[in-house]
Amino acid sequence: MTKITNGYEWPLMEDTVTKRDRLRMAKFILTSDRLTQGKEVRKFEEQWSEWLGVKHSLFVSSGSTANLLLVSAWKELYEIPERSKVIVPACTWVTNVAPIIQCGLTPIFCDINLEDYSFNLDKLEELRLKHGNDIHGIFVTHLLGFPAKVEKFREVFPNAHILEDVCESHGAVLENGTKAGTYDVGGTFSFYFGHHMTTIEGGMVSTNDPELYDLMRMKRSHGLARESLYFETYKEKYPSVNPQFLFVTEGYNFRNTDLAAVLGQSQLKRLDNMIKIRNRNYELYQQLLKKYEHYLTHQYGGSFYTPSTQGTVSSFCFPFVIDNMYGYKKLKELLEEYHVEYRPIVGGNLLRQPFLRMYSAECVNADIAHEKGLYIGNNHFVDRSNLHMLDEILSQL
Repeated sequence: MTKITNGYEWPLMEDTVTKRDRLRMAKFILTSDRLTQGKEVRKFEEQWSEWLGVKHSLFVSSGSTANLLLVSAWKELYEIPERSKVIVPACTWVTNVAPIIQCGLTPIFCDINLEDYSFNLDKLEELRLKHGNDIHGIFVTHLLGFPAKVEKFREVFPNAHILEDVCESHGAVLENGTKAGTYDVGGTFSFYFGHHMTTIEGGMVSTNDPELYDLMRMKRSHGLARESLYFETYKEKYPSVNPQFLFVTEGYNFRNTDLAAVLGQSQLKRLDNMIKIRNRNYELYQQLLKKYEHYLTHQYGGSFYTPSTQGTVSSFCFPFVIDNMYGYKKLKELLEEYHVEYRPIVGGNLLRQPFLRMYSAECVNADIAHEKGLYIGNNHFVDRSNLHMLDEILSQL
């Protein structure tokens, strides 16, 4: 019998918290006298850094707060002037863009491509010609599990810092053979319920820069000097202030808990295998798309965009972008008929969102993704029966 989850035969995600995860958390609650940030958080951070291949990581309350923490610390450490320009993708999650604005910087929107959903290189070149050295940073999103071509972005803007949002792409590998999130300034990750692994809510920010790491340690906890590795130096520098409540930077409360870290440690043990299963499913999905590519491309007179990548994918979902309204609407009708849960391509063209109404840019591909794009779930619970269902759906388009 087909399992029904939240009314769907094929949900976006199923509960990834196992009985063993729950037992580990229960044991921790029963035996620990500290549940907030402590030794288990530090242990999880060390394990994550080893898995990712970086020197430093900080466990925070979400992938969104990881983004804000990274941007805020980058701006302060590198003395990025107010209103400096930072390139962001027109199609991404909203909290890839919001921190740029929240930190007093200026987002410069760039259209995406419809292969890996990252920056369109031709549009990026146009921005270079228009803005030149005024671009201080590029905030890259590795969207939907696809590694973006960060080395090519560096070629276009050799003097700009690159920050990476990897919240949907844990374990994706760049063309240079390193994991996404390790390329330049730092990378962020989300452990929200629907992502590759979960701490229920939570995220991580990682870097190889010790000064950036230290600044983020303080910013994560209100800006407190006692969180710094250089606490003794700060105490000597500001002797008139009680060292326990000595604030040396603006900060937030972005801490997570030891309880969540216990779950993260348990989930991390299975992450590589969960990615392996997701990628096996993605290969089958790509084979299925090739079966219908010619039909979908020409039957409706539009284009059918097949996802591809030059690095190694860490599949988050199965995306569909059909450049004709009839095929798009028909696909949605069939997904609903078969009780397959779907979502738009992340935030669509964010320039259509009310809170960004003061910004503008020509983003043809982001508009296509906004109007005719969607994705369905891929995770380690998806199997060949799901792919058979998808085959049946596509055969009716």
